[in-house]
Amino acid sequence: MPELPDVVVYVESLAQRVVGARVERVRLLSPFVLRTVVPPLAAAEGQRVNAVRRLGKRIVIALESDLFLVMHLMIAGRLRWLEAGKKPPGRITLALIDFTAGTLAFTEAGTKKRASLHLVQGEAALAAFDLGGLEVEDAGIDAFRERLVREHHTLKRALTDPRLFSGIGNAYSDEILHRARLSPIAMTRKLTSEEIARLHGAVREILAEWTARLRTEAGLGFPAGVTAFRPEMAVHGKYGQPCPVCGAPVQRIVYAENETNYCARCQTGGTILADRALSRLLKSSWPRSIDELG
Repeated sequence: MPELPDVVVYVESLAQRVVGARVERVRLLSPFVLRTVVPPLAAAEGQRVNAVRRLGKRIVIALESDLFLVMHLMIAGRLRWLEAGKKPPGRITLALIDFTAGTLAFTEAGTKKRASLHLVQGEAALAAFDLGGLEVEDAGIDAFRERLVREHHTLKRALTDPRLFSGIGNAYSDEILHRARLSPIAMTRKLTSEEIARLHGAVREILAEWTARLRTEAGLGFPAGVTAFRPEMAVHGKYGQPCPVCGAPVQRIVYAENETNYCARCQTGGTILADRALSRLLKSSWPRSIDELG
């Protein structure tokens, strides 16, 4: 799922191309993606773009007449910019938004069809999409601490809860916790002041570093190859590969459709965390520490 750094660069790149332009037409190729009927989608046509914003992990195109096109990419949704006359991707295209400057293709790979498009009118209607997560890059340590300990959760769950923190998902939470040298299953209300400060710094550093990296990667072009698995990442998607800090093999916890990656030596004092499926299967053979793997 595209997270804060990816969405920020999408917003910046899109704003450069469409702010001040008009929406000429909105074409639905997969009607299911549209989740609202009032106002009708045709109401966006002919409207000038005033701004492009990020709202959590959503991308908002603000139009005249107090209209807002709201896109949520979910896991497999992506955006592509098409110059005039260029054909859109085949079966994966959900919608096409034609501007005077070019066409935005809203695509989604796979069959689960989770991505969504809304057209709403008024700031109050737009506010309904705001889950209230803290924008950590603008928040001091006190505001961060208050959000972190508001509920008694594991760090992984807290960081990825959009009601607590804005824009952080599975991938960057792994990177943040590795940078902070904290276990993904550590409980929020049991952290020391020093650990909270370390986590606050790691969140700000990781989000800023990756936003800058993706911004540089996109350059003057439109972001391409947006993915949660990047070779420069320390632990996310790196199961079995050496930790860039200590060299120990990266471990994982698999649950539902998500996977948490961590370094046992750097983050859990050498303890290998129980994986629901594998530890149940291996029982007494399940390794308890990183040293048992050697």
